[in-house]
Amino acid sequence: MPQSSHFLDTILQLMRVLRRSYDARAEAVGLTLSRARALTTLSRMDGATQADLAAALDIEAPTLKRQIDALERAGFVERRPAEGDGRKNALFLTARGRDSGIVDFTRRMRAELVAGIPPADLAVAQSVLDRIADNIARLDRE
Repeated sequence: MPQSSHFLDTILQLMRVLRRSYDARAEAVGLTLSRARALTTLSRMDGATQADLAAALDIEAPTLKRQIDALERAGFVERRPAEGDGRKNALFLTARGRDSGIVDFTRRMRAELVAGIPPADLAVAQSVLDRIADNIARLDRE
């Protein structure tokens, strides 16, 4: 098998294992991976508009709207009119969202996943992954 195929298979396997592990933790607090990711990102942007959060997550606004609807119903987030523009909603974590443990779990998991890897190696890996993402974007444009 060519090395590039093995490399890409390893990335896909890594994503499956990571998703399975993350899903188990997220499910324990009533979340999906996508909703937990939205919640974790919002924790760094409390008060952001849905459009800003969608951009940060690199997803379409309608997709995020469904996630936010579910998070709001479950009591993790609340919408409030955005200051200066009542047509837009600002998103805020509720006490349940802050206390769910998923944000801390995500931060710990991210740190533990790269524990023991020298910063220089992480920088090279990030560069390679960024290049793969650029290649995918180029293929999508063709």
